[in-house]
Amino acid sequence: MIAHIDEIPYFGEHTQVTVLCHSCGWKQTDFIPAEGQKAGCWSLLMVNPDQLKSRVVRSSSCTIRIPELDLQVNPGSNATGYVSNVEGVINRFVEVINMVLRDLQNDVSDKSIEKQTTDLSQTMNEISQLEEIITQLTTIDEENSNPFTLELLDPHGHSMIMDEAAIERELTPEEIATLPTGPDPAVFSA
Repeated sequence: MIAHIDEIPYFGEHTQVTVLCHSCGWKQTDFIPAEGQKAGCWSLLMVNPDQLKSRVVRSSSCTIRIPELDLQVNPGSNATGYVSNVEGVINRFVEVINMVLRDLQNDVSDKSIEKQTTDLSQTMNEISQLEEIITQLTTIDEENSNPFTLELLDPHGHSMIMDEAAIERELTPEEIATLPTGPDPAVFSA
């Protein structure tokens, strides 16, 4: 286990905890603020390309979503925390969408699907929808007719978006009850 305490500009003192196994390669990283935090949600309406540079701290308990595009990433049992910027978070979404897109395009080239025109039509529609989502994620400007909201929902309150336009609010008890919390903290007990 490695613990590193550092001052993250504008966020304050955080402890980065990394647990790793040299035998199997398993690794778990998280960021824990020095001050106690309340369960919270940070949201940022993406309307300006300068917002792509805004700093993001995502803990291993954070769910990231873009409601307008019906995109959501929940923390899993191997979720790790990271410090990035908004562009880095969006690029993570685009990478996963591109992976799904490649799988669908491979399905189209598969002869068994080509014989079934309804399956082919549905697959082509899905490809078109994914391409449209990628375009929307990668085209952010003042004239963008389809702005979207980046949300960080963290039941432990360790995640943040550092932007003048970012809005912070407390999570409701209903939201807290339905959000996954990521890796089991029992890993740290001896």
